[in-house]
Amino acid sequence: IRLDLKYGRSKMESHEEGGPRISAVPQLLKRLGLGMNYNNKLTKGGFLEITTSSIQKKESKTEKDLVHTFMQRLLTIDYTAKHLSVKTEGPIPKSQHTAGKGSFVAFFKKNAKNKENKQIKVHPMDVQMAVFLCADPFLQQIMVTKLSQCQYAVPLLVSNPSTGNIEFPLWTMRQISKSWKTTDTSGRVTSKTLPMYKAQTPMVAFFRIGSISSSKSQLMNRLINEKHNTFFHRDCPGSSRDTDNFSDCVAFCNLHGDSSINETQRKILTEMSSVNVVLLPQLDESDNNMVIVQELFEGSKPLIVVLTDEEDNDDDDDDDEGEDDVCEIRERKYRVSLKGRNQSDVSVALREVIKNCLSEQPVTFSVEKIAEHSEITVDEDNEDCKRGKKSAQGMMRFLKREDPSTVKEKYLPCQGKLWHDWCQKNKDLRLKSETVELEKSEKEEKLKQIRRKQQNHGFSELMGLFVGSLRSLLDTEKMYFLKWTTILLDDFTLETCSVLLQEYHQKWSEVLALKKTDKEKLKTEQLNLEMISNKLNFASFGLEHILREMGQIYEASVSERREDRVKDEDLSYLPELAAELMISGNPMELMDGDAAHVPLVWVSAVLDKVIRKLGDQRVFVLSVLGIQSSGKSTMLNAMFGLQFAVSAGRCTRGAFMQLVKVSEEMKEELKFDYILVVDTEGLRALELAGTDTLHHDNELATFVVGLRNMTLINIFGENLSEMQDTLQIVIQAFMRMKKVRLNPSCVFVHQNVTDVAAGEKMMEGRRRLQENLDEMTKLAAKDEVYDAECFSDIIAFDVQKDVKYFSQLWEGSPPMAPPNPRYSENVQELKRDIVSRASKTNCMKLSH
Repeated sequence: IRLDLKYGRSKMESHEEGGPRISAVPQLLKRLGLGMNYNNKLTKGGFLEITTSSIQKKESKTEKDLVHTFMQRLLTIDYTAKHLSVKTEGPIPKSQHTAGKGSFVAFFKKNAKNKENKQIKVHPMDVQMAVFLCADPFLQQIMVTKLSQCQYAVPLLVSNPSTGNIEFPLWTMRQISKSWKTTDTSGRVTSKTLPMYKAQTPMVAFFRIGSISSSKSQLMNRLINEKHNTFFHRDCPGSSRDTDNFSDCVAFCNLHGDSSINETQRKILTEMSSVNVVLLPQLDESDNNMVIVQELFEGSKPLIVVLTDEEDNDDDDDDDEGEDDVCEIRERKYRVSLKGRNQSDVSVALREVIKNCLSEQPVTFSVEKIAEHSEITVDEDNEDCKRGKKSAQGMMRFLKREDPSTVKEKYLPCQGKLWHDWCQKNKDLRLKSETVELEKSEKEEKLKQIRRKQQNHGFSELMGLFVGSLRSLLDTEKMYFLKWTTILLDDFTLETCSVLLQEYHQKWSEVLALKKTDKEKLKTEQLNLEMISNKLNFASFGLEHILREMGQIYEASVSERREDRVKDEDLSYLPELAAELMISGNPMELMDGDAAHVPLVWVSAVLDKVIRKLGDQRVFVLSVLGIQSSGKSTMLNAMFGLQFAVSAGRCTRGAFMQLVKVSEEMKEELKFDYILVVDTEGLRALELAGTDTLHHDNELATFVVGLRNMTLINIFGENLSEMQDTLQIVIQAFMRMKKVRLNPSCVFVHQNVTDVAAGEKMMEGRRRLQENLDEMTKLAAKDEVYDAECFSDIIAFDVQKDVKYFSQLWEGSPPMAPPNPRYSENVQELKRDIVSRASKTNCMKLSH
């Protein structure tokens, strides 16, 4: 079964028992080249590498290419992942008949191909489920998360081909959160955000009895979203309308196959559902399956019976179209006939009936509660997952009944005020080069005192458990432990952060309005906005904060060697633990955004351990810079299939780095071994900013572009006045690089452009950008006391090659809209360009 919660509605889809028929599974896996992977599971590493196929735009030529094509598109949030086919090359097959060949009579002859030797094409849904069955739990979780982002239904109940048991992949849904708007009892519309597995919603269950002529999935798509095929069906045609058909969150569940055979799944669904919709060819009292219909009819829940092959017996002549599309047999029991009816009219009428049924305080369910059914197996019941969860829950017991805004101060003391004071004093010491020796000595002593205080704090109970778990758990258990820690911490801070985010967005809107109307009141509201932002930072508590505390404990340890330290206090294992996490694909904090400081001792120690494990690898450094909420993390995630945190609030601060491996086949051609991807926090819009924020943004930009080799300058929209704030900061940063003889490159990415195909419009946009860059370069040159007349004087720049235009991310209005496939194409075109340029660049070593 498959699930996805969205604004206005949610939906689920169920595979018939065995998905692809159990007897056919081994044959299917063999055809897709997955024969060896059912027991030796596929991992995310194999799909995230830079390979020839991942950077080339081509159709699958063989069935064995289908898996990689599907996964590459899915990981880059391209919903055409399900539009799979094998591209056949060669002439169109000719008729095998000899008699009358070439004559008009030949049109009436049936092809004499041997049907026994003709192989049925692999269905795209079979490709998806074959990869899902062969994937390890962490790749399955990524797949389901990406399916949800593509606005597809996700697996909910899946039959195990080996045992026939019905499995519930709860683990795969743990990362998915959904937002929707709801109306409270007073009529006030509010936004709501919850993890999918916790959301309490009504559910409409769809299933069929026997063989029917109409597509059940197609009918469901028309009910939910006529533009996007949430459920994959036999035809999957396009559509031109984009509407929100339900005013609150509803789950739609689609049981594939004949429900009279899939009895266990049918019973689970009807037990949880608020409304049952049954499709069957016709009503026949002699049919044994009528027992199922009668049982539902006599039950307390609303029932809608949809007849696909039987016309309604109502002979009344009624000129009002659509009024008799639905016939109410008795209270909340309905019959609908599809034959001879306009499908669009029937969908409208059926939708109204469902909405009416749901308006009467329906039964609700949550995904997590499905695990309580004794007839199914839950994927989280494996021993590795249970050990990882137990360790994470052991940590979380310290946070029970604690206020999220104060827990960091209590359990992560080394990164709070002490660390911020150390950073400020360290900056003061380095900025004042003319400081007399005595004053310099005094400041150095204060830095040492702060480090001693950090040492005295040492490991809190929470940190002791975290580090102890990382050291004691096996590799797979450790991966589960980190995931569970993230899940439980998100759950812990969810309510507080959601409220603060709403306050932040409301205040931001007020500040933007005041900019145009009341400049005097603007400053006061800017301070209020800053206060909310600080509260949000205090309440944010994630895995990155725990890893940051590890870094500070280590830095304090190596900066001050105390005589009273015992031998087993050596903490050199801490950077080794962080290096293992980085190698396994976890992002590592490069710059602490709260303190606006790079913990050089810690970062250097971690990279040294990485070098010791991997060797001194060649890396191409790719960073991104742009204002907040401009789609930087989303772009990097789509480009490389990564999972950098994406949120509408300012919960992520600083800069994070992640290694993307180059496959062995590509290393010689590209001349580097890894891409080091650096994601950064957004620059704040200058109209909301004070002096401190401007200084912070300038420091961030200088640091990011100084990492080299390439910086993506992300600009949202085409408004030049909105671009100028970002351009000013970027130009000054590149000018500083030029002064110290560093030569990074840059590419400007304009996101959310309405018409990327309009050549003349794009030429005009490039011309205006060039003029702005040159003009602002002259102004910046005066501030920086540097001789430059145009932007190309400070950096190699070609306005034709180094400016990219991206389509808007969504097809319609989020959060219901699916991602725009054209956006994914734009991202992949940029990726190919980056890799091509990188192959001609002198890449640095990790040790540099």
